[in-house]
Amino acid sequence: MQNSKTAVATPTLKRRLICLVYEMFLLTAVVMFGMLVFLLITQNMVKAVKEYGGTAVLVLVSAAYFIHSWTGSGHTLAMKTWRIKLVKVGHATVPFKAAALRYVLGWGWVLPALIVCWRFHLTGKSQVAGALAINIVLWGMTVFLDKDRQFLHDRLAGTRLIALPKPVKAGKAAKPAEA
Repeated sequence: MQNSKTAVATPTLKRRLICLVYEMFLLTAVVMFGMLVFLLITQNMVKAVKEYGGTAVLVLVSAAYFIHSWTGSGHTLAMKTWRIKLVKVGHATVPFKAAALRYVLGWGWVLPALIVCWRFHLTGKSQVAGALAINIVLWGMTVFLDKDRQFLHDRLAGTRLIALPKPVKAGKAAKPAEA
């Protein structure tokens, strides 16, 4: 169900979640390249530099990927594939500040679970996976709290996801009316 004020469709939850899974595969490749560069630069540095630096590279490379994509075309490669676009009402493109805020708030998908695991010393694979699964389900359910069916991080950042129409194929173009 979408807001009657908006003329654009909101992508279905299923479509957004499938896009999210696809995004994780693409992001893995982007982050691996960033980590490769980082590891080549820090070959003989102390363990702390590699450990904390690696975490910083992961966060910064993923931030650069998402923020650049959202402020440029309004979508990442996965979003383009699934015909989903990020917009901010009243703006031609998503402003940097809104994209950066959305990125930070997007950590709500996993960060609370990681904090719980750290705080309660949950280190087993099944414990961490369980905490992440619960967190992802709970965060995903925030879509049902919004009248426009937007996720919490989109509502707080003032952005929204819209569904783009299917492209018209050349062979299926509208035929002119016969006289």
